[in-house]
Amino acid sequence: MPTLDKYLGKVYLWHYIPSLPAAIVMASLFAIITTAHFWKMWRTRMWFCAPFAIGGLLEVIGYITRAFATYNTGSLIPYLLQSIFLLLPPILFAASLYMVYSRVVRAVNGDRSSIIAVRWTTWIFVGGDWACLNIQGGGAGMLSKKDDKQVRTGELIIIGGLILQILVFIFFMVVCLIFHARFRKQEKQTGARSEVPWRSCLHMLYWTSMLVLVRNVFRVAEYVMGQDGYLFEHEWTTYVFDGAPMLLVMIGFFIWYPSQLKRGSRESSDSMVELYANLPRGSGDGYLPRSHQENEKESLPWIAYVLFPPLLVKLLWPSRKRTN
Repeated sequence: MPTLDKYLGKVYLWHYIPSLPAAIVMASLFAIITTAHFWKMWRTRMWFCAPFAIGGLLEVIGYITRAFATYNTGSLIPYLLQSIFLLLPPILFAASLYMVYSRVVRAVNGDRSSIIAVRWTTWIFVGGDWACLNIQGGGAGMLSKKDDKQVRTGELIIIGGLILQILVFIFFMVVCLIFHARFRKQEKQTGARSEVPWRSCLHMLYWTSMLVLVRNVFRVAEYVMGQDGYLFEHEWTTYVFDGAPMLLVMIGFFIWYPSQLKRGSRESSDSMVELYANLPRGSGDGYLPRSHQENEKESLPWIAYVLFPPLLVKLLWPSRKRTN
């Protein structure tokens, strides 16, 4: 029988015994959808979706370590691992969502409809995402400290990172909505239509972004209330407001996979040349879609996941050092 034990015989890491069946179910579901994402990414060669698939892998590891913690409630390593691996995946999900938007704009050659130049979109949003990753990761690393003040400082740092992530996400959704309204208006003015399924891609971005926002608001409330708050003391809240939304995000992204976003295709370019040529004088003067060669000059999409492993090692190193 699992028991609720104290860490080093002094303090409880958990307020409850983690449910083994629930953790196994979530790990299995995330393993299935993550495998599907890796397969689809490989089949479609949409490599910018790599952060999304890696985020799913972290969810799997997070729930596996949570299952392991059921019989090791007094051990720091599984507690810290599940905390980190369940905290950070939405940041990687967000990185792919940001890059989907930039590819939607490129695919329809709708640069002038975006309030941010498409060449800067990935840099701005993924850069903000990377800042959130560093802030939250640094805070998570402090959760292993013995000093209660340092632990609380770590929680406050995590709160700051989560709030920043919420603000970046809200700004991202505003950018998407403005592009949606502007581009739809231009289509109505000219009667031209793009073959790219940009509407379904944007709708997918709206729904997945809302789910990530719900999860982030929950996490902020959880850390604001503290270790003795209701959200930390009741396990069901983690599955309802974190696990379930993230699983739905992965399912939704898989169903409406952005595999049809072909940058600068001939059909897309021809239709958009016609669209802007037919705009009223003054509304599109001096604009022509970017060439295919220019469209290939992407902002660096790998920034979100190439730099992630070193950060993770940095986070886990203090925990290993303490156990020696």
